[in-house]
Amino acid sequence: MGAVLEAERLLVGYAGTAVCGEVSSAIAAGEVLAVVGFNGAGKSTVVRTLAGRQAPLAGEVRVHGLPVMPDAVLFRRQVAAVFDEDVFFPSLTVREHLLLVARGHSLASPEEAVDAELEFFGLSERSHAVPDALSSGQRRRLLLAAGFIRPSSLLILDEPEQRLDPVMRDALAHRIQQRAATGSAVVLVTHDPRLLVQTATACLVIDEVVERVDTRRAAEIIAGS
Repeated sequence: MGAVLEAERLLVGYAGTAVCGEVSSAIAAGEVLAVVGFNGAGKSTVVRTLAGRQAPLAGEVRVHGLPVMPDAVLFRRQVAAVFDEDVFFPSLTVREHLLLVARGHSLASPEEAVDAELEFFGLSERSHAVPDALSSGQRRRLLLAAGFIRPSSLLILDEPEQRLDPVMRDALAHRIQQRAATGSAVVLVTHDPRLLVQTATACLVIDEVVERVDTRRAAEIIAGS
């Protein structure tokens, strides 16, 4: 089976200036690639480029062997991404947001899928609230629910543990494991050593030289060792 995601001699950054070294890596179905590094190393810039949210300075990103085309229907159906951006329709409720995603991706039983995500992310009692009425943690859980409810062969998560309590972080780790077990590839930026150890099958360190390391070393880097 070929790689779901490939980056080849990828340079990322802003205004022509790279924020880290070249990225050359691949991830197959069922794998979880943890992306780690010190604050400001360029982790989020790397994954935003992998997700097609910004153009690379050089190199290539391919999903299922095809160049990243963020506006293409096929690409949008294959790739789900959750970033630390509260992008909502202000007049839609929590339930309506999730139904919009579920129906947009042709889920067989959208209402049941929405109920399951609301329960999992502890949003059932807030299902009729609009985003502005939610706490920052609840908005974060809504973003995650929208990412997990839709099918995708590649799921990109940028620090998904932010604003989650320890119990929900452990539940999130289980969901990531489940997602990989059903055949999705997952790219995970995290600052949580426990979440990394629970989920990662491979780890990429973003720095002036980008390299793969084992899970133990990646956890040490996160912890500041």
